[in-house]
Amino acid sequence: MKAITIAKYGKHVPLMMSEQPLPTIGEHDVLVEIHAASLNPIDFKIKEGKMKFLLNYRFPLILGNDFAGVVVKVGDKVNTFKPGDKVYGRPRKNRIGTLAEFIAVHKEDIWLKPQNLTFEEAASIPLIGLTAYQAFVDLLDLRKGQKILIHAGSGGVGTFAIQLAKRMGAFVATTASDKGYALVQSLGADQIINYKEEHFEDMLTGYDAVLDTLGGAALEKSFRILKPGGQIVSISGIPNARFGKEAKLGWLKTFILSMASRRITALEKKSRTRYHFLFMKPSGEQLRVLKGFIEEGLIKPVVDKVYPLSEAEQAFQYLESGRAKGKVVIQIKTDDPATNSAI
Repeated sequence: MKAITIAKYGKHVPLMMSEQPLPTIGEHDVLVEIHAASLNPIDFKIKEGKMKFLLNYRFPLILGNDFAGVVVKVGDKVNTFKPGDKVYGRPRKNRIGTLAEFIAVHKEDIWLKPQNLTFEEAASIPLIGLTAYQAFVDLLDLRKGQKILIHAGSGGVGTFAIQLAKRMGAFVATTASDKGYALVQSLGADQIINYKEEHFEDMLTGYDAVLDTLGGAALEKSFRILKPGGQIVSISGIPNARFGKEAKLGWLKTFILSMASRRITALEKKSRTRYHFLFMKPSGEQLRVLKGFIEEGLIKPVVDKVYPLSEAEQAFQYLESGRAKGKVVIQIKTDDPATNSAI
């Protein structure tokens, strides 16, 4: 099968279109012919080696973390799916590789794709949808009437998170540029801060929660807007010792994380708030819940650009540029036989 691989870590390491063996499946696995996959910031973080502390991969490494496609084969102990089912999902972190024509994935990590979405639209959902759901439901227990700040509202996670938070009845503030203003407004944001001209930490106060997608200074300033007992969930900040213990990383890595996150821990204690680092987990059951929201029209995908597999390098560059509004998707299979043979 054709796949996009890297031979080693590095920012300037080229993406290669290569021939790889067809994946084999275990008794609990499903073999999926991938029609589309989406790109996420974690993809270029993995490519550059920034995730080596938490993730250990072998080379050549097939990149890609979520997808939509059609089941072609199931393992002996799989009775929830059958060949021909249209599915979407996010494979486990040790089984990534969605920028390929096929993938073997555990049956618990996928679900039937929303019927009202194309494969490209469905592929844009799993990672960002699960991230927002786990942040709001599993960690924050976000409630109706609470106030939440969602950073970078026009980005991939932000566009989904705004819609989900509104679905849950929260008051949503978000940061965006002039170019992203109309988009986040259309998604339901109640207050929009133009980060190029305004400072969110001077405009917001008494918030219950923050979803941080930026890390760095934005994360540190976010503590200022929380009320005592408020919470921050970050997908871009530094993992702390609590995360190390929960992820069972061992005492050495947990100690290293406790040292690296000392500043965040100090801010957490000073503001009497709670900081969570979220490393999203795959969940077919949660994808089932999101499927319902999407089919009811409560949440809509936001896709910026779609690239063919042969232009994966350009797609990565566009995502890294920071200009994308919503998701960047890679089309792997189309209904046009001529196009399929050319990829």
